[in-house]
Amino acid sequence: MAVEAEDGGPEPEGGASISAETIAYWAVVVAIYLGFGILWYYSAKEKLIDQSGTMPEGLAKGYAGSFVDSFPGLNATWTILGIVEAVAFLGVVASLLAGEFLPSRRKPILIASLGVSMFTFALLIFGQEMVGEYESVAELFGYFGATIVTLLLVSILPPRKGLWRVAGGTASEAR
Repeated sequence: MAVEAEDGGPEPEGGASISAETIAYWAVVVAIYLGFGILWYYSAKEKLIDQSGTMPEGLAKGYAGSFVDSFPGLNATWTILGIVEAVAFLGVVASLLAGEFLPSRRKPILIASLGVSMFTFALLIFGQEMVGEYESVAELFGYFGATIVTLLLVSILPPRKGLWRVAGGTASEAR
């Protein structure tokens, strides 16, 4: 990368700029892994381990007589939701184990995990909409949108040169 020098010509960026980019990369990557890892770990743990796949009584009352009460059943729905959340968490773990957090690695497992996260939010939105919890639906749409932004961000992280294409540069400038 190059920045404009005082005389208007290109000047190579110094170490401080490279360090700032490195810090930004690692801050973004750590935030993504921690944020999604912790979110899905505790959500899945609560449903599958702490509650043994049994929907809490208060929620069960809200869904009584609904579509999911008749098929597949409230506890089965709760368990399925916990399993989907666990899959999203395991995707984050698999991405870490594959070393996708390294700048030189592509991130297909992390991208798939974010896709599962979007699917999970869609399931949650469906459930909340079905029982008329509109404030919760609006909140979940925010999480859904933030996941889309995260997915787009991951798609331009190194080793891809996507950011240069977005900024109007060429791939040769990015090297």
